Amino acid sequence: MKSDRLLSILLLLQTRGRVPAHELADRLEVSVRTVYRDIEALSASGVPVYAERGRHGGIELLAGFRTDVTGLTADESRALFILAAQGAHAALGLDAALGSALRKVMAALPAPHRPAAEVTSRRILVDATRWKSGPQQAVDLEVLQDAVFADLRLRLRYRHSGDREPRTYTVDPYGLVAKAGVWYLVADRRGAPRLFRADRIRTARPLDEPVRRRPGVELADAWEVLRRQVEDRPGGIGVTVRVRRERLDMFQRMAAAQLTAPPDDDGESDWVTARLTYPALRAVRQLLAFSDQVELLDPPEARAELLAAARSVTAMYQEGP
Repeated sequence: MKSDRLLSILLLLQTRGRVPAHELADRLEVSVRTVYRDIEALSASGVPVYAERGRHGGIELLAGFRTDVTGLTADESRALFILAAQGAHAALGLDAALGSALRKVMAALPAPHRPAAEVTSRRILVDATRWKSGPQQAVDLEVLQDAVFADLRLRLRYRHSGDREPRTYTVDPYGLVAKAGVWYLVADRRGAPRLFRADRIRTARPLDEPVRRRPGVELADAWEVLRRQVEDRPGGIGVTVRVRRERLDMFQRMAAAQLTAPPDDDGESDWVTARLTYPALRAVRQLLAFSDQVELLDPPEARAELLAAARSVTAMYQEGP
């Protein structure tokens, strides 16, 4: 609705200062022409807002103007109390701040919406960690946060998966991202975006040098590039398996990262066909965890890899401890 859009523009200008019209249009998902019409409507209602043209122009409020807006709707008040997992706030040292902020929001809510917001906080829980993810190494994000907010370069000692010794990198951080319970540092190294798992960073030291980010690139932009690189990475080998129907749910949970399409389920037979992709031939040994509940059908070299692994396990147990 237009009234919601006008309020959003007012709050954005109040918190951001001068904002280009095209950025407001992108945030609100409307045209630039609509933004200018909304600015005219705000001005006509007495809000001291003006537009400045030119390369460094934009839309802003008259210096010193503030408005106290607390008229949240019922849905907006509920949304504020359905927040990310508490583990994310704890990792950033913000648990106490979150509780304080929510108490202040509750006090500012219109009285009719307070009961619904309070019930929401007790009835909805968001847990961002994956099932059976195993114990997570404790991560100290304080140094990373300090460098990110101070716009300083970082010197890292980082251990890659499979490496025994960490390597040293000098990076230009964009920010921190929590993905399915795992924290990542998004940074440029030599002008190219890189992703560093926080629990593999052995040491981190801010340098007395300002960060050197690529012009116009924000954290969300760098993260999108890196996310696509991971998700669109071509698999090394595709395999076809059949799964016993009574174990299909468990199989889909445990092999979710390898599934390339929903299983072919006709709803009648005792077996369901599924297709998976693994980064390397040896990785198909994961299927041994399902015992005789999953059979690898194709390709032949993958069946041979599983057979060799099974024979090796059988020989080990036949020899005794």
